[in-house]
Amino acid sequence: MTSASLDIVAIGDALVDVIATADDSFVEHRGLPKGGMQLLTTDQADELYAAMGPAREISGGSAANSMASAAALGLAVAFVGQVADDQLGEIFGHDMRSLGVRFETAPLASPPPTGRCLIVVTPDGQRTMNTCPGASHRLSPEALDEKLIASASVLMLEGYLWGPELPRRALMRAIEIARGSGPEIAFTLSESVCLPGRREALTQMIGSGGVDLLFMNEHEALQLTGERELGNALGLLAAKVGTLVITRGPKGALGLHKGTTIEVAAAPVEQVVDTTGAGDLFAAGFLAARCRGRDLKSSLEAGAICAAEIISHFGARPETDLRELTGL
Repeated sequence: MTSASLDIVAIGDALVDVIATADDSFVEHRGLPKGGMQLLTTDQADELYAAMGPAREISGGSAANSMASAAALGLAVAFVGQVADDQLGEIFGHDMRSLGVRFETAPLASPPPTGRCLIVVTPDGQRTMNTCPGASHRLSPEALDEKLIASASVLMLEGYLWGPELPRRALMRAIEIARGSGPEIAFTLSESVCLPGRREALTQMIGSGGVDLLFMNEHEALQLTGERELGNALGLLAAKVGTLVITRGPKGALGLHKGTTIEVAAAPVEQVVDTTGAGDLFAAGFLAARCRGRDLKSSLEAGAICAAEIISHFGARPETDLRELTGL
């Protein structure tokens, strides 16, 4: 492999987050999965948006959030994701490029429109995500730039794209490219990727050595493996993946690598305002430290610091200097 010119290339949902606050009764009345995520049709998204209170619009998507934050940490990064040729698509592209993220995926003619995630934040800081993927799930293998992927040290893949057939084929093609050119492959799970019909293919891919680094939370680890105890789940996954990273909310995080388990505490935060993007920022901090040669413990600590920053305010993009916070 030639020396990498980019630290990370990420492939994921290209979404615009629409964030509003609401009380618990709003979530309960509309049957929203508090603290979780559900997929919506365009009509359902329009109906929910009309019912929401005043909102702010911020470009989002799990891997896109990670890359925006990785760029803020000084890394050279690129993002691959599908938008439509519409106003939200223009907003997304402008936001990413203005943050220093290389984004060159050509937009598609609309419909479907650029994807959006309607996020309801309750007083306890929990975010309930209601995602209308739109054009994001039209990402095809043909949209990939093989030279771009091959130029990276790390290829980061987002689990939300694993479900639909077309973007899943794009992820599989990206794995093939990376296996032939050398980037380390990181995969971040989502609850949706662990659903029946999706979990089996992912388990097969992981078992075949398709992932070097796996990000997940405790619930996702149990869902993916079908185990009831976290220790059993991690034992199964550690036999197939070189490095496991498990986020545990206020309990901190775990890292497993070559038989070594490291645990770090959650970084202190004065008040939890909005948990949107906590896992995305953890991944950004961890990968930034890893790309700079830090050990597992230091990488976990950097991830925890970045996660604490993001949950202290609304939205999934940092508002504080992450390099100063982490020392990276």
